[in-house]
Amino acid sequence: MGIVVAFALAGGLAQLVDGTLGMGFGVTSATVLLFMGVAPVTASAATHAAKLPTTLISGLAHWREGNVDRAVLVRVALPGAVGGFLGAVVLTNISLASAKGWMSGLLVFFGLVIFARFGLGVRLIPTPRNGNTARWLSPIGLLGGFVDATGGGGWGPVVTPSLMTVTRHEPRKVVGTVNAAEFLVAVSVSFGFLTGAAQHGIPWLPVVGLALGGVIMAPIAARLAGRLPHAPMGTMVGGLVILVNGVTIFDALGGLPSWLDAVLILLAVGVTGTVAARAWRRERDERRAAVLVQAS
Repeated sequence: MGIVVAFALAGGLAQLVDGTLGMGFGVTSATVLLFMGVAPVTASAATHAAKLPTTLISGLAHWREGNVDRAVLVRVALPGAVGGFLGAVVLTNISLASAKGWMSGLLVFFGLVIFARFGLGVRLIPTPRNGNTARWLSPIGLLGGFVDATGGGGWGPVVTPSLMTVTRHEPRKVVGTVNAAEFLVAVSVSFGFLTGAAQHGIPWLPVVGLALGGVIMAPIAARLAGRLPHAPMGTMVGGLVILVNGVTIFDALGGLPSWLDAVLILLAVGVTGTVAARAWRRERDERRAAVLVQAS
């Protein structure tokens, strides 16, 4: 029972981030499961199993709050489902060693994307800046679904910043649309893993905990979308993902001396905290400036 409660808290926090930022649940959950020693294919399958009820409730909650663009939803979700199925099939057919290196590396990359996006205000995934161009929506969804399946997470880090660039929607509507589309992607990815028999060995107690916490938090996160300070939350999530998966990669390469491990961890925590504090001040000042402009 204790492990369910612990993972419910983790799932709730991950969904709070995902439901307000449009990214974080899959990347965070896969990172935790990999750190537990779960095989990469199983970690991705477990993450998407937890996503099924979570993304359903989250999508419905965002829909009720008016945060979903139905036209964009269809154009992103259907290609995303195709990409997700293909990614699941690919992941179930590569070696364990290759899968672990690929997934950890991909999670580090998406940690950098999240950290740069919210901590430094930099977009590491370039997308065209020519307005609401429908032809870019399907490729974005296809790529997002594929990396989501092969990396255990990645739908949000790919699709959310891309839609913020190629559409003129305010952030809450992008976040809501991405969350709603993710349900169909999670269904497709889960079906892809079932065909590859990747469901065997899934740690179901952690999955139940993640799903339970996510389901409880989803309606709250949908209501808070656009209201919480995005920058410090995103910065800390990105920093955590980079740190944990970086340790996994170093261990796979032979590891580092324990004293150097401790120094690097303290340095990473210090840098993340400093950048998060600066990001929070920057976002606060931007919001104040926007209020003054509206008032004038």
